[in-house]
Amino acid sequence: MNIIENFKMALDSIIANKMRSFLTMLGIIIGISSVIAIVSLGEGGQKTITSEFEKIGSSSVTISVRTANASTSDYITEEDVSQIKERLPMVKYATPVLQKRGSIVSEKASKSVVLIGGSEDLKHLQNIEMLYGRYYNASETLEGKAVAIIDQVSAKALFGYEDAVGKVVTVGPKTASKKATIIGISKSQFDTFGMSDENMPVMAYVPTRFVMQLFPNDTLISSVMITSDDKKNIEAAGITTIKLLENRHGNREREVYKAENVLKQLDQVNKVLGIFTAFIGAVAAISLIVGGIGVMNIMLVSVTERTREIGIRKAIGATTKTILLQFLTESVIITLIGGIIGMILGIILAYGLGKFANITPVVSPGVIIGTIIFSSAVGIFFGIYPAKKAADLDPIEALRYE
Repeated sequence: MNIIENFKMALDSIIANKMRSFLTMLGIIIGISSVIAIVSLGEGGQKTITSEFEKIGSSSVTISVRTANASTSDYITEEDVSQIKERLPMVKYATPVLQKRGSIVSEKASKSVVLIGGSEDLKHLQNIEMLYGRYYNASETLEGKAVAIIDQVSAKALFGYEDAVGKVVTVGPKTASKKATIIGISKSQFDTFGMSDENMPVMAYVPTRFVMQLFPNDTLISSVMITSDDKKNIEAAGITTIKLLENRHGNREREVYKAENVLKQLDQVNKVLGIFTAFIGAVAAISLIVGGIGVMNIMLVSVTERTREIGIRKAIGATTKTILLQFLTESVIITLIGGIIGMILGIILAYGLGKFANITPVVSPGVIIGTIIFSSAVGIFFGIYPAKKAADLDPIEALRYE
């Protein structure tokens, strides 16, 4: 008997027992669809996070002060930042970063705020995408102008609409708040992950000196963010910046400054996500084993039901190998059909959940090919024992079976 005849007989048997065949496939379908959905969403999530890190600046480095090792004179100054830009050719942009918490009050609402003080270069380092208005310029940075940029979600929460350019808010600590003009509305950085929430604190970008005016007793700058002219120069830019700061402050022996690379943070995040995705995928794959056991169980039942058929076929010349291939083919077809259905459902599920989480799933060709191979492997592995049992039946005893 050739392969085509085996295939036809297997399909006839599956069609003759539609409900039983479907229930047998169900474990395979659930397992395959779960694994594909999880892996696709995991890879899509990694791709989304990578793109967001690249928006922040894949060639950026943050130089920060180790507070445990530092005295007041070790903290970064605006003059330090100017020297970094002037004396280090590989540094393209540099900005001090000064963050403070306070409140922001508009004519309609009051919310907590995180004030992020920086120079005009902060726009490039954070890759801030403007929707309305503009970012503050070098002159406004130098003068410490009372201007601010907020995102569209915060604008809607404070004013009821997004385009709030020109509106005035009161910002800062409750005891020493000042009025500031909204000159720009940026795209929310949380919107990519579907996390836009009006209850979250407002993130307001303002000139560094304006933050210092609001918090005159706490003006120490603990970090500076820089970006290199090329990704290859990331580490070198961080090292040379630290050396320059150490020379200016005379604290080389105490290792006061440390450099944090955005790409290294990205590697750590991707590693954690990869482990998590693999773990969840492995848990989902357990259902494949259960499905495979279900296939073996049903095939054993099928062998019992068709004992006389096997006896007749052997009596008229069918070999042990022919019977073995017949039942093994039937097992593989059941798992293969289940695998294909599971693959389709898994892709649909991945895109459905991805739309809800604002993540685009990544369904690689390797996953599809792997699904087909794995489904066939499950059919072969769990079909060998029932097929062998059928092939080893004695034709005389099989013909006597009632």
